[in-house]
Amino acid sequence: MPLLRRGFDFLIGLFFQYGTYYLYESKLKEMDNADFMPGVNDFTFKIVTSNREADQLVANGFEFQSSGGIYSYRERLDKGAIAFCIFIGRELAHVTWVAMTPEAKNTITPLPYRVDFLNKEVCSVASQTIPKYRQKGLAAYVYYKELQFLRERGIMTVRYAIKASNIAAQRAPRLGKIYAKARYLKILWWKLWSEKRYLSNLSPLSPSPSKGKGR
Repeated sequence: MPLLRRGFDFLIGLFFQYGTYYLYESKLKEMDNADFMPGVNDFTFKIVTSNREADQLVANGFEFQSSGGIYSYRERLDKGAIAFCIFIGRELAHVTWVAMTPEAKNTITPLPYRVDFLNKEVCSVASQTIPKYRQKGLAAYVYYKELQFLRERGIMTVRYAIKASNIAAQRAPRLGKIYAKARYLKILWWKLWSEKRYLSNLSPLSPSPSKGKGR
């Protein structure tokens, strides 16, 4: 049923999409590994950068086939995307995709927010944790390992978009800041994208600061 629902949403999305998003940016810096260890035992962390590596995982019994959902992970890897995965046993518990090229970004998200790939920027998208492993810190650990991997390759900034209605993702322990609020509308082949700079340093979930009383 979850696969059928995703398939139905995919078909609808071919003709109509609308959403409001917060756009984030993370400036890469050193972090302590101990702060991000997940609350599960016997997990396996893998970074997949090519279809050859993906085929090897599958040959060893890891369920990497589901990493792209209803989309083809093979095309993503061919275009320069990288998958950061956590497996519990051989089951794929979490995956986050990072686009290292404009072509890779187009295979993962339709949102046209700007990423300056030539100036050491990438975008992190399509992060998913299967329901039974949520609230165990998997996304936070993968986020730490992702930034570590990117820092070693000279990447300076990671950009990503979170849907305004996705409260769980907005509460995830990310180290970035919101720089814009955006709206996306697609009807058949017509698309509209607008961004408004987000002036507050607070998360959209943060309570508004109370006004001080005069003395």
